[in-house]
Amino acid sequence: MTLLPYLSGAAAGVLNGLFGAGGGILLVPLLLRVHKLPAQKAFATSLAIILPLSAVTLAFALFRGQVEWRQAFPYLLGGAAGGFAAGKWLKRMPVTWLRRLFGALLILSGIRAVLA
Repeated sequence: MTLLPYLSGAAAGVLNGLFGAGGGILLVPLLLRVHKLPAQKAFATSLAIILPLSAVTLAFALFRGQVEWRQAFPYLLGGAAGGFAAGKWLKRMPVTWLRRLFGALLILSGIRAVLA
């Protein structure tokens, strides 16, 4: 058995814990290239991995009193609506557009991180 999924999962957890995001940036390309999953399944599988990682990170943030629920709540509502819409669109979205949108997100995130 290869260690790649375990090491990649650990790296995704570190990214998620340090930055509050980023695990999917590591996992999606891995699921696409190494595991040869179709794009829609790679994105969905990444979410299934990230959710528990986010729950662990949230537990630490809650324990340390770092969560500002008043500020978070409107984002949670909007995020739930966006997640619902994306869940409906994902199966019908052309793979080419999924890859382009993901690539654009990576580029914009990288530019923002460098310039911040």
